[in-house]
Amino acid sequence: MPSTGGKILGIFLYMIPWADSLVFGSHLFIKYPFIQIIQIPAIPIIIIERSIPFGSLLLFFAIFIGIVRNNRISYFLRFNALQSLLINIGIIIVSFLFQIFFSPFGNSLIIRSFSSTLLISLSSVITYCVWSCIQGKEPNLPGISQATKMQL
Repeated sequence: MPSTGGKILGIFLYMIPWADSLVFGSHLFIKYPFIQIIQIPAIPIIIIERSIPFGSLLLFFAIFIGIVRNNRISYFLRFNALQSLLINIGIIIVSFLFQIFFSPFGNSLIIRSFSSTLLISLSSVITYCVWSCIQGKEPNLPGISQATKMQL
C-alpha cells in the first residue's frame, strides 16, 4: 500500500499531461469561461514549464532520471511517473499532428469538435488515473500500462 505522500505525488505527476491537454480546449474556454476552472490543477505545472527556459524538457528529464530510473523510490510512484510521461508524449504527438494536418482548416466546426472530443477523452483518462492513485492502485490503461511495466 503506497504512502499518502506517494499518492499525492502520483496525482501531481498526472497534472503534467493535463497541462499539455488543455490546449485542445482553448475554444471552449473562450465560449464558456466558467469551464476555465478545470485549468486550476495544472497551474503549478504551467508555471514551472513557462518560468524556466526549456522548462517542459527539464521537467521531463528530472522526472525520468530522478523518479523513474531511481530504484530506491517505490514501484507505485515510478510506475505512475513513467505512465504520466508516456501519456504526455502521446499528447504532444497528437498535438503536433493536429497542427500539421488540421491547421489549414482554421477554426471550423469539425476542428472544434475534434479538439473538444480530445479534451474530454484526455480528461477521462487522467481522472481515471488520479482516482486510481487516490485508491492506491496502478491505473490500467491498455497499451500504455503494458509499455510502462516493460520499461520498469
